[in-house]
Amino acid sequence: MSCIFCSMNEIIIENNLFLAIFYKYPVTKGHLLIIPKRHVEHYFDLTFEERQAIDDLLFKGKKLLDQQYKPDGYNIGINNGEAAGQTIFHVHVHLIPRYKGDMKEPRGGVRGVIPEKRM
Repeated sequence: MSCIFCSMNEIIIENNLFLAIFYKYPVTKGHLLIIPKRHVEHYFDLTFEERQAIDDLLFKGKKLLDQQYKPDGYNIGINNGEAAGQTIFHVHVHLIPRYKGDMKEPRGGVRGVIPEKRM
């Protein structure tokens, strides 16, 4: 079975180990996916150097999105494992720009993955 992330070609930014693309199904405008160039299924299988490369692209992605879309905040998320909602088993980090008014009550942020736990 081929991996859709192993053949990305619409790269927005990259470093030596990772690339970032605009997500095909964005939560908000500017939603980026940060993806390792090496096929790795889970975040906890990444090397220390790869985890540093994620951080590099998170900051580069934020700078790009700040300039292009001027969001009011960000969510950063990784679904690690099927029980956590991972459906593509190639690590990817969501950098989701947030805008005032994009939802009625954003309080609780990522806790909303289990709606009844949202504060």
